[in-house]
Amino acid sequence: MSAMDTGQLIYLVMLLAAVVFWFVVANRNSMGKVMQHAALWGLIFLGAIAAVGLWGDIRQTVVPRQAVFSDQGRIEVPRSPDGHYYLTLDVNGHPTRFVVDTGATSIVLLEADARAAGIDPARLNYSGTAMTANGAVRTARVVLDEIGFEEMTDRRVTAFVNEGEMAESLLGMSYLQRFDRLEISGGRLILER
Repeated sequence: MSAMDTGQLIYLVMLLAAVVFWFVVANRNSMGKVMQHAALWGLIFLGAIAAVGLWGDIRQTVVPRQAVFSDQGRIEVPRSPDGHYYLTLDVNGHPTRFVVDTGATSIVLLEADARAAGIDPARLNYSGTAMTANGAVRTARVVLDEIGFEEMTDRRVTAFVNEGEMAESLLGMSYLQRFDRLEISGGRLILER
């Protein structure tokens, strides 16, 4: 601890002591109520410290994440609160979040996700069309250098960039069929190779 840190600590302790002294003097006639409020604020403060300290565990429970078991060739994806399964894959080295969509034929990238993966949407030829819940949209065929997780990476995979509005990139059947097993059980999507 440097001399400046020590000086700041002494200043803060003295400031806290002055505030506590003023508080006790100002409320000396109702000390029982003051102690109740002090205990309540102390519990709130301890609860906040506990929440910060346990945030990683809380977050894992509230927003569960995918688990990749590369040595077993298995991926487990928990169902999100909105009922969908979201999978994050590396596309050309960039982590990209997909919604698993068994109703989609192919991998469909948002223009922003394509750009992040090193594909310039402005230079693409949007000559294809796809039928979506929002109607027909124009698409451009691309070949991804690589897509996957850790050791389970596929190379030279065909995908499409969607010119229309979508909330997430789609992971369709052309990619899901690369797995030997696709199972939904107990609120988890299990993919195995």
